[in-house]
Amino acid sequence: MIEIRDFSFRYREGREPAVRDVSLSIPDGCFVGVTGPAGSGKSTLTYAVNGIIPHCYPGDFYGAVTVDGLDTVEASLTDVSRLVGSVCQDIDSQMVNAVVEDEILYGLENFAVPRDEIPARVDEALSSMGIADLRDRTIDSLSGGQKQKVAVASVIALKPRVLVLDEPTAELDPASSVAVFELLARYAREHGTTVIVVEQKIALLSDYADLLVIVDDGAIRYAGAPDEVLAHSEELLALGVNCPRSTTLMNALARRGLYDGPAVRNVAQAAAACKEVLA
Repeated sequence: MIEIRDFSFRYREGREPAVRDVSLSIPDGCFVGVTGPAGSGKSTLTYAVNGIIPHCYPGDFYGAVTVDGLDTVEASLTDVSRLVGSVCQDIDSQMVNAVVEDEILYGLENFAVPRDEIPARVDEALSSMGIADLRDRTIDSLSGGQKQKVAVASVIALKPRVLVLDEPTAELDPASSVAVFELLARYAREHGTTVIVVEQKIALLSDYADLLVIVDDGAIRYAGAPDEVLAHSEELLALGVNCPRSTTLMNALARRGLYDGPAVRNVAQAAAACKEVLA
């Protein structure tokens, strides 16, 4: 679905490339988690996927980025947006209407979706995000988590092949963060949508992602299944990426020859692994 080949980008005002020599292949329907230290280039990487780079942020673009065969540089931003739906970190800046239903209608009308398809799409988007009861609410009356779900609903109503979200749980409490990831994972499974989430919470990403990508200093340091990436907890810590404590504990036991299983992602897996070690 997404092919990134030898991609480098330097913002016009920057002295050094924000991303350099990145290559990555993302299959159709894959749930991808992207994380790394602040300023590592992870957002720049997603901007190349949704066309914001170079259409909105000019600079020096090298290599190629294609989505479903469409070159994101050669295609117009409108054409890229038909394939890739984006939810930015600052949700309030993305809202353009006062009422939830109008917010979802806005994109459908702008993309000239046939009038007879619109009601069903609105209903499906609201239902998929579990917010049908918010249809007539005003945006300013919603909580941060509810706004996040409305933003996602407004994008999935357009039925994009790819969904890109930049730190969607940055302002949410743990329970709301899990709820958003549950909804995204379920939607991806049911619709075969490729989902890319930039997120600092590596534990949360590891529980839901098929592919975990670690970005540092403009380059991909690790990319693979979460278990494979989390096995490098010491190296990740050196990069400024804090793995779950349960992961760090079991990796330490593995280095001492006391555990030979896969890297664990959470407390429940660590508890089960410790029982095996102590048996």
